[in-house]
Amino acid sequence: MKRILLILIAVLSLNAALQAAPGDTTIVQANIANLSWYGNYDTTLVFPHTGVTYRKIIMVFTLGKYTCPGYTYGSGAVPWCGDWDYTVLNYLIKPNGETFELGRLITPYANGGAPRTPYTWKQHYYYDVTDYAAKLTDTATMRILFSGYSGGFTGNIKFLFIEGVPDRTVLDVRSLWNGSYSYGDTTHGGTRNINTHFTALTEAAPAGTQTADLKFTVTGHGSDASNCNEFCSHNYQVLLNGTPVSTKTIWRDNCGANELYPQSGTWLLTRANWCPGAMVYPHHNILPNVKGGMTFNTAIKFDDYVGNGGASYTTDATLIYYGGMNKTTDASLDDIISPTLDENHFRENPINANPVIHVKNTGANPITSMNIQYGVVGGISQNYPWTGTIASLNEMDITLPVLPDLNTDTTTSGMHSFSATITSVNGVADDDATNNTMSSKFIAAPYWPSTFRITFATNNETIPSSSTICETGWVITDMNNTIVASKTDAYISTLYRDTINLQPGFYKLQVYDSSCDGLAWWVFASAGITNGYIKVENQNTAHTPIPLNGFSYTGGYPDDFGCGITQYFTVYWPTSVQEVTENAVKMIVFPNPAQNAVNVEIDGLTGNVEGTVSIIDALGRTVISQVCNFSKCQINTADLTSGMYIVQFTDNKNATKKLTEHIIIAK
Repeated sequence: MKRILLILIAVLSLNAALQAAPGDTTIVQANIANLSWYGNYDTTLVFPHTGVTYRKIIMVFTLGKYTCPGYTYGSGAVPWCGDWDYTVLNYLIKPNGETFELGRLITPYANGGAPRTPYTWKQHYYYDVTDYAAKLTDTATMRILFSGYSGGFTGNIKFLFIEGVPDRTVLDVRSLWNGSYSYGDTTHGGTRNINTHFTALTEAAPAGTQTADLKFTVTGHGSDASNCNEFCSHNYQVLLNGTPVSTKTIWRDNCGANELYPQSGTWLLTRANWCPGAMVYPHHNILPNVKGGMTFNTAIKFDDYVGNGGASYTTDATLIYYGGMNKTTDASLDDIISPTLDENHFRENPINANPVIHVKNTGANPITSMNIQYGVVGGISQNYPWTGTIASLNEMDITLPVLPDLNTDTTTSGMHSFSATITSVNGVADDDATNNTMSSKFIAAPYWPSTFRITFATNNETIPSSSTICETGWVITDMNNTIVASKTDAYISTLYRDTINLQPGFYKLQVYDSSCDGLAWWVFASAGITNGYIKVENQNTAHTPIPLNGFSYTGGYPDDFGCGITQYFTVYWPTSVQEVTENAVKMIVFPNPAQNAVNVEIDGLTGNVEGTVSIIDALGRTVISQVCNFSKCQINTADLTSGMYIVQFTDNKNATKKLTEHIIIAK
């Protein structure tokens, strides 16, 4: 059952992270606004009443676009419309005036002519706000503070209250500091020194406190003679009773790996803890040894800095008091990285071999083993006995063994469903079954011909250790992560054409750029950098270009890919090896992938089974042949190397009747 407040929004299908709870979920619709200019966009709403506990509360912010009246992209007319990187702050305001920042994001450079941001574009940002459960009750105001000087963006906030037991008990949440302050301004007798806004506050930890967390969200903006604060890095310290207990750098150096790319501006430049088009991640600073009943003081101190007053930091500090863990042994499957259609994992998809999931230890005990069941819905599930170590409240991406069913869609780009379940933790059922299962929608990775050509024109950017070797290159690896083809030592300003011949199998093409600015970018023209390009062509169809993920060979943004491109693809056997099969007869081959043995079951042949099972390698050679006079037989594959094979059953009573299945040997 679902209890819906205000408006039911079908968001559970948008992201696997929102599908994990089979229990009751209450959805609360908050703000729906056209963000037309700098200012506050407020909505008064009613949250669920107290008395119900929630395993997780997710705030979903959906950013989109609308058509500005009288404005045409590229016309040069004002006002600008949705093109720029603006700060978006989302505040919860209680009737008593308590104010909490629940999430922050920076809008992307979103010109309508860019391939990823047409007028229909939407981007979803997911914030875990479970710690604020006691504040998300009764009547309150949700505020979107849009720090933009143009229109064109839309903002939509909704909350998902997923019933259940939270991972740990939150005893209190306190807002300490909030505001945007100048940095480096030495005028007015030092009164504008940012540290005057973060002087020590005295706090008393509530009874039962076991840990305290100072959550600090900070982003740098503005510009002075040193390009501070947007483009310079500084630190802050968290002080406990006057002693530094945590030091954090206010910087984000992975903007060129942004999932939303390309953008129509300087999207890939590193910045002061933010990237255009991405959510802002807060820092969690543990206050060590703070226990229930203790009185203490805490403060924040920024690096000393002298500028001309153009720099500032936008800040929010919240103190969270935690009691004990509510679960002893528990794993939470929090996300499916691949396969998925979630735009927040755009670079990692579509895949063809190894699913990747994200797991968090939500229990008090360390996790040392898990059994994970996974598969394509409608296919054959596989079990993976994972071993390792995940400490309490830590999390990890886990790569699962090859899943052949990811490649069942050989002729169409149809939609499929993937599901994963944690069936046991440390050898037993864990404490909370409601966070063990997730599913996602996906499309299959493309099929490429066995022969294709990579045309690669380098630009004039070099690696730091050379004056002639280009910083950009490409590598093709197989399912065992073995390099099968590469161009890793290309000279600058050079054209290369490489013809690639591959055996059937699963592959990954990675184009990398060490400075994360792609092969071509509009900024190059003013920096003395030439443009390069890369394209993949089908040798069998007059060099027809083969599409790459998130990449266009034409238009205004080719080769603007930041840190790189990842393209999974599958090379299949030529159609000539596909034998005629009898529709009424089925052959089941398992496990798949296999290691030392393959089981074959024949179903549907009339009379006794009399046949031969052969295993054929990628070159078409029969590497194993075994008589099979029963409906079930087992083939010893211990001597086979890892790779893709065909299992073929031939009916000895009628050699024209053959059954074939594909199998993976993964040692």
